[in-house]
Amino acid sequence: MTESPAHTALWPAPTAPGAVDATVTVPGSKSVTNRGLVLAALSAEPGWLRRPLRSRDTLLMAQALRTMGVGIDETVSSSSAPSGAGGGEAWRIIPAGLRGPATVDVGNAGTVMRFLPPVAALADGPIRFDGDPRSYERPLGGVIDGLRALGARIDDDHRGALPMTVHGSGGLDGGRVEIDASSSSQFVSALLLSAPRFNQGVEVRHVGDTLPSMPHIRMTVDMLRIAGAQVDTPEAGGEPNVWRVTPGALLGRDLTVEPDLSNAQPFLAAALVTGGRVTIPDWPGRTTQPGDALREIFTEMGGSCELTEQGLTFTGSGRIHGIDIDLSEVGELTPGIAAVAALADSESVLRGVAHLRLHETDRLAALTKEINGLGGDVTETADGLRIRPRPLHGGVFHTYDDHRMATAGAILGLAVEGVEVENVGTTAKTLPDFPEMWTDMLSPATAAARRA
Repeated sequence: MTESPAHTALWPAPTAPGAVDATVTVPGSKSVTNRGLVLAALSAEPGWLRRPLRSRDTLLMAQALRTMGVGIDETVSSSSAPSGAGGGEAWRIIPAGLRGPATVDVGNAGTVMRFLPPVAALADGPIRFDGDPRSYERPLGGVIDGLRALGARIDDDHRGALPMTVHGSGGLDGGRVEIDASSSSQFVSALLLSAPRFNQGVEVRHVGDTLPSMPHIRMTVDMLRIAGAQVDTPEAGGEPNVWRVTPGALLGRDLTVEPDLSNAQPFLAAALVTGGRVTIPDWPGRTTQPGDALREIFTEMGGSCELTEQGLTFTGSGRIHGIDIDLSEVGELTPGIAAVAALADSESVLRGVAHLRLHETDRLAALTKEINGLGGDVTETADGLRIRPRPLHGGVFHTYDDHRMATAGAILGLAVEGVEVENVGTTAKTLPDFPEMWTDMLSPATAAARRA
């Protein structure tokens, strides 16, 4: 098969001319946007989603809900965004009777392929799910098995993966279910998000190895409660690894989406790598986003940060230290941390992220191959990476259609001349306009001219 120009194009990653000093407004959170869309679609009344992320993953989610009958009107007004947000996009979500037949394109979005089958089980009629070739390889068995145990009928030819068809019957009994979510916390979130609409609600019990990415489950629970759902959790004194959602109507809400803190990572890394300073406006004082852990992680690696009402300002010290850290709760941050660690003054060990082998690509193998291809010394461990800093040289940094691989390559390019990132356009999955944002950060004059 001939590759498209978008996949073969090489982006010369800019080398930093000196210490960066920039303010970077990061678009809204993908995780919050897609959870907000699902909850609004299942609500008993219309709601608003303000300052949503507009990216491939979120547009796939919105379009999928539209194919099942949900109304989503997109508007732009100066009053729809918080102060300093930069832009005023808002989506009005109008719930309707979910219906099929319909076909959902999940792309390679984990949230779409996992959050929407439970929604489809509530529809009248069949809903077919299909997507990119890589989506066929990503784990989905926990959602499929869980839905079957709760009364849904699903045709997947016994693959436990896409493509598949959910035969919606207009409702779902719900009840108790055991699933192994050790490969993705999204299995738990998927069942919880639709649970208020199940006749008996749901009791989800995780059985298996350590559950990764717990902050994302806490995000799901918080957003369910904001929408009026009653949720019992392990943190609230319940049984370990058990979540219960009571059946009931969800309320239409007016929700403003936080900046995507994980997408702020490459810009904070730029301050660390160059010994400069970067401010991210509207950084929340309290959040369930895994990206908030960057404040502590990057401080330990050699920087400092200050959180004010205006946002987060991160300052690099001019030195980067290695780190030994368990990233099981914040695995999506691993590519950016690995890139910074490859430029550090001592060895790093990143642990607890074996599940990254099942993400957009096998991120552990990809990071090892690409950093070593630039002269690095990275080895895979059973559950992570060991990174021994070495002098790096230029070369092609492949992305494997993975947005976080692309931003990792850009981070390395700050300090290494001649790095060319293949298919940087894959960042549109969650961070549209990344190349322009990166260039503007490195050249404030360019950014000012663009705004003018």
